[in-house]
Amino acid sequence: MTHEAAGVPTTRNDDDRQENDRQHEQDAQHGGAAGADAGAGSETDAAEGAAEGARPEARLARAVRVAEQALIEFEIAVETFRVEVENFSRLHHQKLGPMYARLDELDAQIAEARAVRTGDPEDLRKAQEARAIVMPMPGVDELFHDWIDSDGLSPEAAAMLTEQPVQPPKRVRPTEEARKLYRELARKAHPDLAQDETERARREEFITRVNAAYGRGDEALLMELAQEWAAGPVVPETELSESEELYARLNWLTQRKELLTVLAQELEESAIGAMLRMAPDDPDGLLDEIADQLLGEVAQREAELAGLVQ
Repeated sequence: MTHEAAGVPTTRNDDDRQENDRQHEQDAQHGGAAGADAGAGSETDAAEGAAEGARPEARLARAVRVAEQALIEFEIAVETFRVEVENFSRLHHQKLGPMYARLDELDAQIAEARAVRTGDPEDLRKAQEARAIVMPMPGVDELFHDWIDSDGLSPEAAAMLTEQPVQPPKRVRPTEEARKLYRELARKAHPDLAQDETERARREEFITRVNAAYGRGDEALLMELAQEWAAGPVVPETELSESEELYARLNWLTQRKELLTVLAQELEESAIGAMLRMAPDDPDGLLDEIADQLLGEVAQREAELAGLVQ
């Protein structure tokens, strides 16, 4: 057995290393030639792409497609938030309305009891004002409260007028699966993707049903609608070519985005929208939290009233 000093290469290792060096040189030469060929092909493809992209109509068409997709995503976001705001408003009224009414009644009784005890004219005036809040003269908004929303008659009102059972939303935010189904359907069937008026009308009618199902959080119906759309007619997409039409389309998309921006701002700045921003991850839990707070206020008012009438 031959023993070699550590770190000192043998003659055979030198030969191996020289052979490896020659092999690397050959590989580098072949690789360089292949790289040159690939580079030439890439330059050809880039030149062809540049020639295609140099056409003003092609660049404008791509800009329109990008703007359409961005607008659709923005509209989906606004619509999902609008549904949450309306559902939160309805559930807020249904669940917490009686508690607010009880607080108003207790405030009136407390004011009246205090006025009887003191006989002060100012206390009498406050008692009258508190009682007026409990039983105000209804105005137009109050008469139609919860009957009309941004889409017209609310589901509850429509159900009552058609003698159907009333099915208010059970939660503020539909399930994650319902949200996923809604977003997919909105992207596929959005009316802005139509190329003619007939197709636009078909998509608008379909999206109206999708929005209604999503507003109720009806996951089963959304799945049925997804199957219906998948089985529907496939409309071939046509490439826009006229620059005037493309410019008009881009201008319409810009105006639509401005309108949606205003709507989104109004929703976010509304009282209900502000409350939703307080608990973006669990809006339904926020209702329970507010209910607990109101119950505590009711208990305090009842104790204060008991102390005044004793």
